[in-house]
Amino acid sequence: MPHYLTKPGLKKLQSELELLKTSARREVIDRIAAAKELGDLKENAEYAEAKDDQAMLESKIAEMEATLKDAVLIEEERSEGSTVVQVGSRVHVECNGNRCMYTIVGTEESDPSALRISNESPLGRAFLNKSRGDKVVVRVPKGEFEYIVVEIE
Repeated sequence: MPHYLTKPGLKKLQSELELLKTSARREVIDRIAAAKELGDLKENAEYAEAKDDQAMLESKIAEMEATLKDAVLIEEERSEGSTVVQVGSRVHVECNGNRCMYTIVGTEESDPSALRISNESPLGRAFLNKSRGDKVVVRVPKGEFEYIVVEIE
């Protein structure tokens, strides 16, 4: 499955991965070495905790590498007059007389508080492939909301 990322999101993920692979790995290895010096590994809580942290770190690294392997670069800067909503689009909508603008992004970069919604969220999925003037009904746990697509960038 593709992981949609903007250029800044891709750079951020690459930087985080590099940090995990270098300094975070070094720190965990040092903790394991220090814990080994404490003696019996069967009864050594520090060693067990450091090994658990190492496993979680390696899992996170593998997950990030898989995300980068399947990354699809998207451009957020779209020209005005786009005809359909897609990942990377800024969509201006109206709901209950209120107007707002959402940016459709991949799950890695979603931030609902900044109105950056995932293409996999109920709202993001509902907007995809819609055109200006389309009515979009979104069902969420709190009920049903109707949006009208006003503009697509």
